Amino acid sequence: MSTFRRCITGLLLMLLCATAAAHKPSDSYLSLRREPERLVGRWDIALRDLDGVLDLDRNRDDRIDWGEVRTRRDEIDRYANARLRVSNGAPCPLQVTDHAIDRHSDGAYLVLTLTAPCGADGALSVEYSALFDVDAQHRGLLKLETAGGAVLSAVLSREQPHQTFEPGGASRWQAFAGYVRDGIVHIAIGYDHILFLIALLLPAVLGRDGRTWRPVPRLSVAAATVFKIVTAFTLAHSVTLSLAALGVIQLPSRLVESVIALSVLLTAIDNVMPFLPARRWTIAFAFGLVHGFGFASVLADLELPRSALALSLVGFNVGVELGQLAIVALLIPLAYLLRRTALYQPVVLRGGSVAIGLLAAGWLAERSLDLKLMPF
Repeated sequence: MSTFRRCITGLLLMLLCATAAAHKPSDSYLSLRREPERLVGRWDIALRDLDGVLDLDRNRDDRIDWGEVRTRRDEIDRYANARLRVSNGAPCPLQVTDHAIDRHSDGAYLVLTLTAPCGADGALSVEYSALFDVDAQHRGLLKLETAGGAVLSAVLSREQPHQTFEPGGASRWQAFAGYVRDGIVHIAIGYDHILFLIALLLPAVLGRDGRTWRPVPRLSVAAATVFKIVTAFTLAHSVTLSLAALGVIQLPSRLVESVIALSVLLTAIDNVMPFLPARRWTIAFAFGLVHGFGFASVLADLELPRSALALSLVGFNVGVELGQLAIVALLIPLAYLLRRTALYQPVVLRGGSVAIGLLAAGWLAERSLDLKLMPF
């Protein structure tokens, strides 16, 4: 296969993979606290996820009420105990002491109150395997408060289902590294954010001439455009991420998610029929403000204490930026090599943008009307 064909194939696969996998993976939220003689905590699991494994919606009315949960409590408890194991040198058998329903930014969650006979000394190991058999992208977002008051976090996934916390907790550097990792993971599975960035960057190797695109003459021109776009997007979402995480500004999640989908749709349409401002960094900044509220939802759901907010904000944001830079490093060299070919504008730019736009239109309909239209 020629170099040209390999480049085309690689760029199209990048777009298709992002589109094909563009569903929001499920998360559960596990908060644990070590006390002198026991471990206590709560585990928030989305009702829609539990329905997928335990068939809670027996009357098929597309909603799960407290009655349906109450009659299946024993089965739910058995499922939870089989898929969350904690040890402190020896197994610490978990007990579910209470059940409740709470709402997160993306819907209703069952809250399990947990306790286990587990001392505060020694390393604490957590092994998590919930929902991996039905959703390979499911994650357990773990927050652990040590006996000394330190707050640690971890992301438990199918690839990394086990986490051990050593006695004495972690240094601030280790905690910071954990938040960086969380940010990288979040951008890696934040497909609406990824597709917005791809839609913004596809024309970066072209220059607008009225309502048409023309290849840029030099890599430095494309690099300058990319720098402006990425910098504007970073500044904008960093501002609103911080404001939202600190509780200064709060917006309804349904509104935020709908506008994020709209931002992807409008940017994709602009690639086919230019109508937005020619300076695309202004688009990146304007919509980046809304994307920041989307990033903040993860930190908000973790309910970190005020003492850990500064560290978590900086670390999480660094992780998001590293994830973005990885996308840029993969996309722009391929796009620059292909910009003058006969296939770039009709196939990669327009075809890719149409695919992104159709997906974004589906998201917008689902999120704004609270519907379930797409199978992913």
